[in-house]
Amino acid sequence: MAQRKVPVTEILDTLQQLYPDAHCELNYRTPFELLIATILSAQCTDKRVNEITAPMFESLNEPEHYLHLTQEEMEEHIKGLGLYKNKSKNILETCRILFEKYNGEVPQTHAQLEELPGVGRKTANVVLSNAYGIPAIAVDTHVFRVANRLGLAKSDNVDEVERQLMKRIPREKWSDAHHWLIWHGRRICSARNPQCGVCPLQSMCRFAQTEAKKAASKKKPKTTTNSS
Repeated sequence: MAQRKVPVTEILDTLQQLYPDAHCELNYRTPFELLIATILSAQCTDKRVNEITAPMFESLNEPEHYLHLTQEEMEEHIKGLGLYKNKSKNILETCRILFEKYNGEVPQTHAQLEELPGVGRKTANVVLSNAYGIPAIAVDTHVFRVANRLGLAKSDNVDEVERQLMKRIPREKWSDAHHWLIWHGRRICSARNPQCGVCPLQSMCRFAQTEAKKAASKKKPKTTTNSS
């Protein structure tokens, strides 16, 4: 039997109703602060990053403010985060490039952003979408998980998931859908214990339907045959 078509429009409409105020949960005031916060967010929660950047951005809020820091001094600012040594090195080099090549401004193209140390496709998409209003879908762990579970994408490759989502979701909804999927992943569709039973998307979700079938099969009593 052919697999039923994924109800993309219904899924997006439901997510929009669930999370009408969905937004980037990293705190920032400028594209530069968002860039630094996003670099720091790798393998860290947004909440923890916000705790670190709140005092840091009081004095370090432009690329030139970082130019005279040693790596050890940079590490002191962010040592409460995972991978802080590597992140410190990347941030200092990124700030040097921004100052020398872009007059202290954060560039607005994927190619330019991804040339910066510590900036990959996901970080570039976050900056372009949130700082500059350029439609993009940043595929983090939440977007990757939820999109695959819902059937909006089917791949174990992050870049392929992004391509599939861009193809299925209208361009004008890319940025919003990115936030809806993240919020759903954080609030209901968690990695280890997804709350399928209370999820409004349950009837549309391939993962939920599969899990329901597994649960039902376990409850079926085993039939035995009587020997005469």
